[in-house]
Amino acid sequence: MGILNLAAIEANFRELQTAFPEINQSLFEPRDPLDDDVVGNLLAGYALVDRLLHENIDIFAMGNLHYWLKLNATVLCGVDAIVMARHTRLVTATETRFYNQPDGGIRDIMDWYARNAGKSVWRRAAGTFIRILSEPQLFIEGNHRTGALIMSYLLAREGRPPFVVTGKNAQAFFNPASVFKKANKRNLSMRLKMPGLTSAFADYLQQQASRKYLGAKGSLRPAPVEEQDEEQDLPGRDKSCL
Repeated sequence: MGILNLAAIEANFRELQTAFPEINQSLFEPRDPLDDDVVGNLLAGYALVDRLLHENIDIFAMGNLHYWLKLNATVLCGVDAIVMARHTRLVTATETRFYNQPDGGIRDIMDWYARNAGKSVWRRAAGTFIRILSEPQLFIEGNHRTGALIMSYLLAREGRPPFVVTGKNAQAFFNPASVFKKANKRNLSMRLKMPGLTSAFADYLQQQASRKYLGAKGSLRPAPVEEQDEEQDLPGRDKSCL
């Protein structure tokens, strides 16, 4: 067993598939069906996260940013080379957007992450996810799924359980995510609200933490004491959330 408990994660997603049609009806914005291809690609994504953790690869380090693109391509196309080849244009366009998006792209996230490197891992994971999802979005497609994997990577790297969407937490995940998706990170008013959104979502992540999704190796990783922190973004912080 690795750092992540991939068997427990798969069992959860198989159960979620059954419950998802009913859950989908309760969402602000209904999602695409959770079919076998989507689940299979997500599981391949968690397996890739587990490998990155096992090999101690820092995906936030310069020279390793291409792993973000690999995670995105995995949740969209899986690991089948033939399927990947059919989506070459999407993969290429996503890479261009990832590196070159004005006032967005990976540079925006890396700058934010550097300013908040001393904050708790819950806050860093939440803030990273919000910046992936908010306009302009980091990827052309698959921002929710890729964002969940990157949050899982960040959390498990510091001894915390990965984030896994379950039947119980799906509504509380997708509904705020719909709000994040409509937020424009370049808008001054929204930038003032971002710290409040990040704080609320960080609390949600911490409440969802389940160590059953950590493998034997993950359970041995140190879990640091949480800090009381304030996100560095703009003065005049707005504590309001959704």
